[in-house]
Amino acid sequence: QVQLVESGGGLVQAGGSLRLSCAASGRTFSRYGMGWFRQAPGKEREFVAAITWSGGSTNYADSVKGRFTISRDNAKNTVYLQMNSLKPEDAAVYYCAATPVYSIPVVDSTSYAYWGQGTQVTVSS
Repeated sequence: QVQLVESGGGLVQAGGSLRLSCAASGRTFSRYGMGWFRQAPGKEREFVAAITWSGGSTNYADSVKGRFTISRDNAKNTVYLQMNSLKPEDAAVYYCAATPVYSIPVVDSTSYAYWGQGTQVTVSS
């Protein structure tokens, strides 16, 4: 069982930056691949970024490539999402998730077994 708690969301102007954190409970954090997803009002949840257990491989949605960076610190049981050059279309509730598929960065949300409660990101134009 893994419990996930996101933090770091808030209001930022377009062009600004935010860093989201996701703290995981349990001693087996390093056995999970991790991902970030987001859901805007009236839209389906979409993949943002994913990272393998070691942090050695990552994957990003085309819409955030070059602007967002996912990373993890297994000693702190935490995964991060650094978001730069934010755009109004990045506004959403951001969720972190854990998957037992740990050797490749997983895009498919159905592969994720555990989800956080989400953190709101608002981007003003």
